[in-house]
Amino acid sequence: MKDFYHAGHRQLQTEFQSQALADRLEEIIVQPALDTDAQAFIEAQDHFFLTTMDTSGFPTVSYKGGNPGFVRVVDETTLLFPCFDGNGMWLSMGNIIEHDKVGMLFINMVNPHRIRIQGTATLTRDPSILDHWQDVGLAVQVKLTHTWINCPRYIHPVDKRNQSPHVPAPEHITEPAEWKSLELVADVVPPEPHTIHSADKTE
Repeated sequence: MKDFYHAGHRQLQTEFQSQALADRLEEIIVQPALDTDAQAFIEAQDHFFLTTMDTSGFPTVSYKGGNPGFVRVVDETTLLFPCFDGNGMWLSMGNIIEHDKVGMLFINMVNPHRIRIQGTATLTRDPSILDHWQDVGLAVQVKLTHTWINCPRYIHPVDKRNQSPHVPAPEHITEPAEWKSLELVADVVPPEPHTIHSADKTE
């Protein structure tokens, strides 16, 4: 928990006379582990936003979606989530190889609430982990360093219609994205990620 605020934070806290409030909030809400309520909230979500950083120091934010529970809470400081088939650019995952620091934002816009997480991430191809999800060839383990909640006052409440029918699940075949059949890219589309190491699972 040491040095949660850096000089830039302190500069603005001083300018806007909020250092005492910031210190109190750090004391109250910034934690090194997930409590039971936070764990339950994360496992109930069907999406989150992932922040990673490239080698030039530029951040990128990626939406990660699945069915409720697709992010697994291993323990109070460890999360696992799958890499479902994407566009093949591997921007977030490649960033993790170069810089393991990540940010995660879990947000519920139906019943406004949000939890923020900072941690270090590693990629895993362990079959015993990948088997937690359908048609997955790569997953991410995050070791949490800080977590905290934010006031939901500015979250715009929305009505949820349904789950995405494209999320891999045992009850249906995972269809490739339609855009991958376009003539512009069809000749360079690689095998589905979950098939790359499928032979390893059967040996």
